[in-house]
Amino acid sequence: MEKKEQKFFTFNGVPMVRRGDVIYYGDLKEKYIIIFTINSKKKVGNTEIADEVSVELSTNNGTGKEKIIRKVKRNGLYEAFDVGEFWLRDTLENA
Repeated sequence: MEKKEQKFFTFNGVPMVRRGDVIYYGDLKEKYIIIFTINSKKKVGNTEIADEVSVELSTNNGTGKEKIIRKVKRNGLYEAFDVGEFWLRDTLENA
């Protein structure tokens, strides 16, 4: 039986997986990933959007004992991704 490669949604070419209110951003083969946690939501019209989001730069060793390197809170996913994407790119380039 042939092993099938999983396809992930990507943002700016980087894989992203959402599980409930947590978004994992980064290639799972890399040493670091970003974890976005939606702490609160607000209603805009009929839609719920992320209000406060925690951003964590974390090691990715696959053991369940990952280490948080940096952490910050931002208002909304746009601001969270702005910080998280920079941290991830900078850390991977300088690792």
